[in-house]
Amino acid sequence: MPRKSVRPLKLSRQLICLSWNPRNLYQLALKKLFNQKQKTLFQHMWKAKRDTRGYHDANITERQWLRMFNDQLPTLNMKLGSHSSHSNTASLMYACMERRLDFILFRSHFVSSIWMARQIIVHKKVKLNGKTFIYPSHRVKDGDVIAVDPESVVTLKKPADGSKELDFVSQPYQQPWMFLPEYLEVNYNTCSTVFLREPLTHPGMTELPSPYPPDFHALAYRFYMRRGRATK
Repeated sequence: MPRKSVRPLKLSRQLICLSWNPRNLYQLALKKLFNQKQKTLFQHMWKAKRDTRGYHDANITERQWLRMFNDQLPTLNMKLGSHSSHSNTASLMYACMERRLDFILFRSHFVSSIWMARQIIVHKKVKLNGKTFIYPSHRVKDGDVIAVDPESVVTLKKPADGSKELDFVSQPYQQPWMFLPEYLEVNYNTCSTVFLREPLTHPGMTELPSPYPPDFHALAYRFYMRRGRATK
């Protein structure tokens, strides 16, 4: 039986997704981390799992996510006697997703949504280390170079005068997403990105982009640990 299609940007789902769609901004403005009807710890953990997965895994099935989930969170690199407060490392539970080819294209601003990223990858518009690559779910290694066909970049358009040089054309509602994570090195002149490493935490912040605070991620992490769903 075919899997039922789901509209990820449907307002009734109340989920924030990887997209420049204005519905995302509407959801972000009205988003409440907790509902007054949710009183038990399990209800809070389940909601945290649902909301964070809605943003970080973009319709990946539970089975696919569990194959990638790692219950061993990175340790903090802090000097003895230091009083600096690091963000909760549970915010890095989705760090492995940032290695995916489709996620890198979205974080680099070459596409307006995670689904557009998957489309241009399948259509052979993306190269990995100089070779055409057609697998959106592939997780790259440190130092890998991802290049995109300039004509497939959402913000580059052919000029009206017919010249070969493409013009930059800003897209509606893209400004809130125009930030670059520290683990990516993007060259917009060549439409390429170098994946440097996985996200880290620093005193008072985490490199993993998310509309949710680290403590909210910690509830999602505890959900999987408590349910015994961690996979080695």
